[in-house]
Amino acid sequence: MSTLALAVRDSSTMLRRNLLHARRYPSLTLNLLLTPVMLLLLFVYVFGDVMSAGIGGKGADRSDYIAYIVPGLLLMTIGSTTIGTAVSISMDMTEGIVARFRTMAIHRGSVLIGHVVGSVLQSVASVVLVGAVGVAIGFRSTDATALEWLAAFGLLVLFALALTWIAVGMGLVSPNAEAASNNAMPLILLPLLSSAFVPVDGMPGWFQPVAEYQPFTPAIETLRGLLLGTEIGHHGWLAVAWCLGLAVLGYFWSTATFAKDPK
Repeated sequence: MSTLALAVRDSSTMLRRNLLHARRYPSLTLNLLLTPVMLLLLFVYVFGDVMSAGIGGKGADRSDYIAYIVPGLLLMTIGSTTIGTAVSISMDMTEGIVARFRTMAIHRGSVLIGHVVGSVLQSVASVVLVGAVGVAIGFRSTDATALEWLAAFGLLVLFALALTWIAVGMGLVSPNAEAASNNAMPLILLPLLSSAFVPVDGMPGWFQPVAEYQPFTPAIETLRGLLLGTEIGHHGWLAVAWCLGLAVLGYFWSTATFAKDPK
């Protein structure tokens, strides 16, 4: 069997293993998924009128704020889901299964590939669920064309891939599952410091660089523009650059860490 065929076969096996784990133990995924859903409901129904009046300057209109907040919550969902990836791979490393895999005649990189592909699929499924909640409470994307919808889906997948590789690296360097969860917390905290809930220009001047120069803000603004049919400006290429940069960084970090012999 060729090296490529071996890699595909073993990666598919590892993917099935991770998806079975997610199906048999859904509590972690559900707990992480509840955070963006609860934030969506909280900000729409508790703060929606006040926030919409402050952002639009045209009076309270909860429907406008739903349109504004949903794109940010979709990307926050990806960040939440990838925390589970960090925890899962840390458990594999510390509970001995990876050591067992190292002694078997399988493609070495298939362990990481199975986690990454499985996490991306879970992220997409989670985004669909949160998006369905958004639609149920009033989100509409009537101005987006089919091409913009396709671009939005591509951005979500690329963003999920980038954050997943970072989460894999965090899981590999963590001594246990609790540490992995703590190390991956920036993936859910950064959206809170972005333009997900309020525009950057409405923040204090000293805080605006924190919100502007991070991966979530350009990705959120790009997704918002695609779904609502508004201008994207320079955020589009910044979002793609962040995604590619994080994916490459996470890939080399993860593979280099995984290749080290355990002490």
